[in-house]
Amino acid sequence: MFPRQVTRVKGMTTDHALLVLAVLWVAYGVWHSFFASTRIKTGFARRYPRLAPAYRLTYNVLAVLLLIPPLLVLWSSPGPPLWHWPGPFAGIAHGIGLLALVGFAASLRAYDLGEFLGVAQLRNASAAPCDAGPMCLSVWHRFVRHPWYFFGLIVLWSREMNAAWLVTAVVLTAYLFIGVQLEERKLLALYGDTYRRYRDAVPALIPRPWRYLTRRAAEALVAGAVPGNANR
Repeated sequence: MFPRQVTRVKGMTTDHALLVLAVLWVAYGVWHSFFASTRIKTGFARRYPRLAPAYRLTYNVLAVLLLIPPLLVLWSSPGPPLWHWPGPFAGIAHGIGLLALVGFAASLRAYDLGEFLGVAQLRNASAAPCDAGPMCLSVWHRFVRHPWYFFGLIVLWSREMNAAWLVTAVVLTAYLFIGVQLEERKLLALYGDTYRRYRDAVPALIPRPWRYLTRRAAEALVAGAVPGNANR
């Protein structure tokens, strides 16, 4: 349990604020996963074909806007401090977090950002719920299957902790692990045995020195991968 703090912050005790924060993050995760599912996107495209090209862009805009409530609680009601990095460890922790952000930014080059953001679908009037091309493994994917999630975990757990940040880190970590399972289902439906072999060769979230693909091995693995139709 967190140390009890009875000081009211914007009408709530710290305990109440932490509960609200946890509920907001859980609700955000449920919303995010539900509307990202291929089944929901496919159903929407069938029912509203004229609106379907705007689905991805609308989803991303709402995903950003819906971050505002939990972030407001996180910043306005931090709760009691739990630990600080002592001495030089603070610089090391901040450096690791910064490197994770740099890695995340660099990994963007491995993705089609127009498609990811939804701009390409809107521009091309594409109603396809999943516009996956041939399977492609960037340098990051040779060491971990979900590099964005990996970088996110580093940022979450390299910070100095107060009660609100700990609640955030715990809930979002759980969401990332659940998100991996949901994402894997989509990728298995798209790439079948090729992705199964990739999954056997490379860890999901935490890189391991003895489990990775060389550039040549990655190219050989994806040479025959052709996306199919994801229905779940």
